[in-house]
Amino acid sequence: MTDTPPDGLPIRERLLALLAIALAMTLAVLDGAIVNVALPAMAKDLAVRPDQAIFLVNGYQIAVTAALLPLAALGDGIGYRKVYLAGLSVFTVASAACAYAPNLDLLIVARIAQGLGAAGIMSVNIALVRFIYPARLIGRGVGNIALIVAVASAAGPTVAAAILSVATWHWLFLVNLPVGLAALLVGARTLPYTPTSGRRLDIPSSVLNALTFGLVIIGVDGLGSAESRPLALAELGAALVIGTVFVRRQLALPAPLLPVDLLRIPAFALSMASSICAFSAQMTAFVALPFYLQDVLHLSATQTGLLMTPWPIAVAAIAPFAGRLSDRYPPGLLGGIGLATMAAGLTGVVLLPADPSPLDIAWRLSLTGLGFGLFQSPNNRLIITSAPPERSGGASGMQSTARLTGQSLGAALVAVLFGITHADGAGGNPAHAVLFSLSAAIVLALTGTLTSVLRKPLPAKS
Repeated sequence: MTDTPPDGLPIRERLLALLAIALAMTLAVLDGAIVNVALPAMAKDLAVRPDQAIFLVNGYQIAVTAALLPLAALGDGIGYRKVYLAGLSVFTVASAACAYAPNLDLLIVARIAQGLGAAGIMSVNIALVRFIYPARLIGRGVGNIALIVAVASAAGPTVAAAILSVATWHWLFLVNLPVGLAALLVGARTLPYTPTSGRRLDIPSSVLNALTFGLVIIGVDGLGSAESRPLALAELGAALVIGTVFVRRQLALPAPLLPVDLLRIPAFALSMASSICAFSAQMTAFVALPFYLQDVLHLSATQTGLLMTPWPIAVAAIAPFAGRLSDRYPPGLLGGIGLATMAAGLTGVVLLPADPSPLDIAWRLSLTGLGFGLFQSPNNRLIITSAPPERSGGASGMQSTARLTGQSLGAALVAVLFGITHADGAGGNPAHAVLFSLSAAIVLALTGTLTSVLRKPLPAKS
């Protein structure tokens, strides 16, 4: 093993290492978004109900959420490079399995494997940046990763629409293979070896973490079906019991897998709550809108992808400016204004006329995206700055966990509402299901508005 350069990599290796991370992060982010657009087509092709197909989103999110913190801890112990390359390898192989899965059950298994691979990528990418860039440029490195994530998110619906316009949904996964292999080749040559703590992975905590998050998401998802409701309630009860044991164990550890000690800081705890609400609202709308556009307005998958693109583009456009504003104005207030704006945009979508024009849809989704983007950067800044400097790693892990937990709960919530609508005699009317889902997203955004404005500005450092 070669020693890690004391102050980052030489510029050529730095750029190649960043390329490897950019390719892998693009794949992980895209695959969390592009499947949403294809869900209606996938449900029809696989001959399953929409609420069943939604688990293709849920399974991926559950796997990422359950594995994120354990894999981050594993990276501390054995090195970030190993976890990153292993995660990328699993993701690439699982993409091939998704493309060739003959039925829904095997496709869900492959999507869960994809999620585990994505967790390996997401859990240590920022940690790797610290060893790729010299100390004076770490902020630039983190900013580059943020830009990559924003661009990938913005491109998701458009990429899905472009692929679906010329090929079947299987190609949403097949395109990952050459990109994943290229990232592996470049990463194996350029990603740095990093110091290791030698600390073994806390297996009991990892198992408790996976069971807690997994049972919560699966339990919420099961509430949508009358026949599975008793089992779902039992799963949620088990999650509560296991989660209590998990948290109590973490409070007794000097280096907890789940840094619950940070939740004692009011600004941090409220930021976590705001983040979960915001990402739940976003994912609820993201999953429900394709069904509205395709099953209610009878638009094509290509048109659906294009019409949903203004939302993430608006997020990418406003996020850098929102970050600068958060250096001058209270982040809690900015976040509250952002989520209130997001709720206004979603309300506009609910109030769309019966036969809306593309412009009617685009400006409402743009307003929603602007609100979310105005919230995200100030909220992330407050999450990091409200934690002590020596706990920045734990704060970063919690930030990612809150994002993924919110997204998982949002997707599960849509499954519940679609299932209830189908079971309660509404004839499976997609318009009703979408209306309920978007209304829930509005409530979540307004709840996040409240928790955001309750945060007080941090005291100035002397």
